[in-house]
Amino acid sequence: MTEVTAEMVRRLREKTGAGMMECKKALTTAQGDEEAAIEALRIAGQASAVKKGGRIAAEGVISVAATADNTAAVIAEVNCETDFVGRESRFKEFAKQVAETALKNKATDLQGLLQQWINTENTIEATRLALVAQLGENLAVRRVNYVQAEAGGVVAAYLHGGDASGARIATLVAINTNDVALAKDIAMHVAAMKPECISEADVPADRIAKEKEILMAQAQETNVGKPADILEKIISGRLNKFIKEITLVGQPFVKNPDQTVGQLLDSRKAKVTTFIRFEVGEGIEKKAVDFASEVMAQVKG
Repeated sequence: MTEVTAEMVRRLREKTGAGMMECKKALTTAQGDEEAAIEALRIAGQASAVKKGGRIAAEGVISVAATADNTAAVIAEVNCETDFVGRESRFKEFAKQVAETALKNKATDLQGLLQQWINTENTIEATRLALVAQLGENLAVRRVNYVQAEAGGVVAAYLHGGDASGARIATLVAINTNDVALAKDIAMHVAAMKPECISEADVPADRIAKEKEILMAQAQETNVGKPADILEKIISGRLNKFIKEITLVGQPFVKNPDQTVGQLLDSRKAKVTTFIRFEVGEGIEKKAVDFASEVMAQVKG
């Protein structure tokens, strides 16, 4: 039987990122054949990923990538199970690579993106499976969005609560003029104020109808006996206030609340054509797990 040396284990660890004991076991089973050991580790990693695939991954990072001329950008959410892994360098590098690969391929389809090559050896999905085995958690590329500016316009990004590789909150804003500083300011505003739409024209009719229904019920309760036309006048102001609160152009600008974002854009003769805001884990129902149980789950794999 071929002797498995420490140097053989070290080389295999460098190539695969797998744990020392897993590398030694794979080399022993493969009788020292490094390629066979690598294949065995990949198969084991895929099996592990399938096993962990049903576990909730609601932590992670939002990564962005942009072209050098700021005319296009990508925003992507990559998830893991714990905040600890969310700060791990290999995970953060993977998230960064996902965004860069999506930008290179102008990706709009998530399933198609997973089959794109990060490098000459691995697709995004193959890299994800390998990382599941290395980090011991379910990982997921949850969503991606590609934004292209109009002719003469730019796209800017803002990341909050992280670093250049990713953050808890990230935004993209496209405007129709070549003013990157303005686009960045609007992107920061979107991160802070969470507008739902650009303007009133973009608010879905059913969203307005639902809010009007709620306001009317409140008005009827506090203005018993008043005719419908009076109630309509009472709620019109409240409805207008609601629309301003959820639309980007109606909100007070975060850096200068004395003017709205719409007024700021008008003063620069600019218009927002698109904005996107991603926050890690939004919309994912998290399962309550106490710390001790979480640690035990990690130990058991």
